[in-house]
Amino acid sequence: MRKKGWFSDWFNSSYYHILYQHRDNTEALQFIDNLLAYLKPLPHATMLDIACGKGRHSKALFDAGYDVTGIDLSPASIEAASNMKTKGLQFSCHDMRETFKANYFDYAFNFFTSFGYFDTNDEHQLAITAMAANLKENGTLVLDYLNVGVVESFADTDAVTQIDTFIFHTKKRHDDLFLFKEIRVVDAVSSEVLGVFEERVRKYSLNDFTLFMQNAGLEIVETFGNYQLQAYQYEMSDRLIMVAKKHSIS
Repeated sequence: MRKKGWFSDWFNSSYYHILYQHRDNTEALQFIDNLLAYLKPLPHATMLDIACGKGRHSKALFDAGYDVTGIDLSPASIEAASNMKTKGLQFSCHDMRETFKANYFDYAFNFFTSFGYFDTNDEHQLAITAMAANLKENGTLVLDYLNVGVVESFADTDAVTQIDTFIFHTKKRHDDLFLFKEIRVVDAVSSEVLGVFEERVRKYSLNDFTLFMQNAGLEIVETFGNYQLQAYQYEMSDRLIMVAKKHSIS
């Protein structure tokens, strides 16, 4: 049985959903439009949204005309996403480190830094290998990650955010291997500390991902540095977005 990770409690917490409820859906939808214009999938292509959260990207892909499955480890997120379930759009609670449906999907997506959460390189390799296993021969994986080269420059910052009756105190820090964010949730009326959580993301470079992909039978064929799909630059880009193809089986 796998050790329970920090993400199991935090992503399934009501406080997580309150803190991040105002994420920019417009930006997410524009990214999907840009990505589909680049990928040019065939009509009704099968797509897997890995770590789909409440399904905003999954719904956008479905609305564009594709057969979409969203998977996520958080029961609360899948319960919320399942309110959108319909023919051609489904959701399932699943660990990305395990193959969901082997050799089935034309495309697999891992959006919005939904990677880097595990303790070891081996676990991250398991996740990439499972992503590849879900794909058909010549299938495509798109992995959207933070850009360490830029994030490190403002990694040590504090912030206070009030949403309704909750105050979120966040502290960011980093070491050689990880980026950390502590989230302390306080009741705005009583000042009671309601919970303390931590986000932790491994610092992976393009070279690291290249090796992970190669080990999984994938090859990175394109990189982008933002949601407008401009060229990736380590010291300037907001994101590290990788497009990888599954090798043909000879």
